[in-house]
Amino acid sequence: MDPFRYENRWALVTGASSGIGAAFAWALATRGMHLLLAARRAERLEALAAELSAAHGIEAIPLPCDLAEPAAPRLLWERASAGREIHLLVNDAGFGLQGRFDESPLERQLEMVRVNDLALTELCGRALPPMRARGAGGVINLGSVVGFLPVPGFAVYAASKAYVLTLSEALWEESRHDGVRVLALCPGGVGTEFQAVAGSDLPAGGLGVLSPDQVAEAALHGLDRGVPVVVPGLANRAAAAAPRLLPRSWITRTSGWFRRRVSGGQ
Repeated sequence: MDPFRYENRWALVTGASSGIGAAFAWALATRGMHLLLAARRAERLEALAAELSAAHGIEAIPLPCDLAEPAAPRLLWERASAGREIHLLVNDAGFGLQGRFDESPLERQLEMVRVNDLALTELCGRALPPMRARGAGGVINLGSVVGFLPVPGFAVYAASKAYVLTLSEALWEESRHDGVRVLALCPGGVGTEFQAVAGSDLPAGGLGVLSPDQVAEAALHGLDRGVPVVVPGLANRAAAAAPRLLPRSWITRTSGWFRRRVSGGQ
């Protein structure tokens, strides 16, 4: 399969103000792609857009929005696609929440599903038809290695990423004969603001921990090859394979034990 064509085309990146989303923005700008950057924090987006344009001579447009709002995905797509064709959608926006399901705020968990799953699904639904019509395009959906297994203490987050993984694999098969690539990116620990939002800790240099830049580059390499799933890092690939080899009840207990150790016993 030929490498994906980036230069002088447009990409929409959600969750672009920091972490993996910002790493995608830089990686795509180095490939000559014009960028539509979406996230809640307008000042960060504006600063990032200016830096990317100055560094790489591409167009970068900030589109502040909150994808937890029901109308936000539709409005974002309408603004992003007005007068331009979007050849790559990177669904990076999302967050996690640590704690027992029955002790965590229900509304926050429902908001997580709205951002991690519903907004992602709607943006896929708006992006794929025009991509298929012109026979070219790509979608990268941010999953997680925890999408391969249940994680007590991260129950809704892990379930939301299992949805992303399954949806992306099915869309890959539906789209691959039409010139459209769909990829689920499933990293393990990444040094970003995610842990602070989720209320968890991530030891620097821990097993399977990669930088946002490493994760973004692994995803784009997978997009070039047309594969359906990318799990960056050997330790993370082993964790993703474990549920196929071991009893599911054992996997569930072990993942809960490991999560408690990493989070200091919570």
